[in-house]
Amino acid sequence: MNKLKNTEKRNLKRNRKQSMDALNTRTAKVGGYSFIVTVVVLAILVLVNVAVSSLPSTWTQFDISSAQLYSVTSSTKSVAQNLTEEVTIYWITQEGEEDTVIEKLLNVYDALSDNITVEKKNPDIYPTFASQYTDETVENNSLIVESGDTYRYIAYSDIYESDYSDYYTTGSVSSSFDGESEITTAIDYVVSEDLPVIYLLTGHGEADLSDSLSESIEKANIETEELSLLTVDEIPEDADAILIYAPTSDISEEEADMLTEYMEEGGHLFVMSGPQEEDELINLHSILENYGITTEEGIVVEGNRDNYAFGYPYVLLPELGDSDITSELSENNSYIIVPVAQGLTIGDTDDNVTVTSLLTTTSESFSKIAGYSLDTYDKEDGDIDGAFSVAVSVEDSDSGAMMIWISSDDMMEDTYVSYSSGANSDFVMNAVSWLIGETDSISIRSKSLSYSYLTISTSQANIIKVCLIAVIPLCYLFFGIEDMVRRRKKS
Repeated sequence: MNKLKNTEKRNLKRNRKQSMDALNTRTAKVGGYSFIVTVVVLAILVLVNVAVSSLPSTWTQFDISSAQLYSVTSSTKSVAQNLTEEVTIYWITQEGEEDTVIEKLLNVYDALSDNITVEKKNPDIYPTFASQYTDETVENNSLIVESGDTYRYIAYSDIYESDYSDYYTTGSVSSSFDGESEITTAIDYVVSEDLPVIYLLTGHGEADLSDSLSESIEKANIETEELSLLTVDEIPEDADAILIYAPTSDISEEEADMLTEYMEEGGHLFVMSGPQEEDELINLHSILENYGITTEEGIVVEGNRDNYAFGYPYVLLPELGDSDITSELSENNSYIIVPVAQGLTIGDTDDNVTVTSLLTTTSESFSKIAGYSLDTYDKEDGDIDGAFSVAVSVEDSDSGAMMIWISSDDMMEDTYVSYSSGANSDFVMNAVSWLIGETDSISIRSKSLSYSYLTISTSQANIIKVCLIAVIPLCYLFFGIEDMVRRRKKS
């Protein structure tokens, strides 16, 4: 029995010694070191994660979306950084129903300026909150931007826009995200004391502003008022500009005299007027003639295939002139689409008057005097040779008068704005900004969630067709035959 106990004691001592020896081996030491390093690294990662979570979202979130939905333009950064007043953005959303894109964009605004505060309002908890700002039925994820006593409501349907204009022709609906434009212009609106005013002339069959033009003017924080020259003795003093949009009948001599006097006193006039089916706008055109510009009879037809779109020579792709209005569009290689235009010819002017052709057709263009009755796009006897201007700017250095004249009624129709991928709208709003002196006005494009139109000329379309249908297949055929012959020679 004692011998057994002694044996057990010896075994126990041997096991303890082996365990101590094992702990002192190199492998054990490395393992212990690895364990300690792992714990330290994990602790560092936890601390870094806590530290990063406290940083602004603009430092920690990266926009890898194809449309850059969470990125903002320099216009937005400028507005945010120049804020001197407190702005609150109320986000009307139910718990668990937050729109991720809007949430990330609001985080960007919140980080841009200490004067911007984003506050979430759950309509289940605050059911009457939004009714203080709008009578509309408030959609989930709508916004309210407020500063002092001024506010603007942004409906969710205005943030995500759907364009159904091509649905009945192509069966497609284009969607876009307009969050940045809506929020930034709302911020600029609520902190602005005096907004520019444009008066819309009425009484001559003027068309209603297209949705695209109306929305662009509103986003630029420009107010509009209607004006009939038959009911006033003079142009209102607060008029930053007068807009004459697609009239179908002429103004009276008295109205022409009033507008001429307005220009002589430094007024600002914007006219969009194309060729007429019947009556000529003699009195209206007399204002243009005061600056050495005449209108040509008929409709401009372009003879150069590179300068018209969709196979219709009257849907012009004019060349851009050299001007502050067109410079950015030129840099971006944008195409302006001008459908059904009247030719303008620039003549001699006074030394104090500067006339700039903003959009010009090629020397191969001509004006069809048959007008809307034309039955061929070929040049006929009596047709007037180009080139023509289809948009001009006028500036009188003596009086300070400024004028924009676009010789097309349809340029700002929603379809052509869409086909130009927004370039038509950019051109017109650049012209408006130049006219009213708002050169730093906000212009932020909505971000497409589907696609943008690629506007190309007819000749470019034909070249692409030839390449895809003939050149590329023939190249593959040639290389295939060459490879087959080479293999046979080797074998």
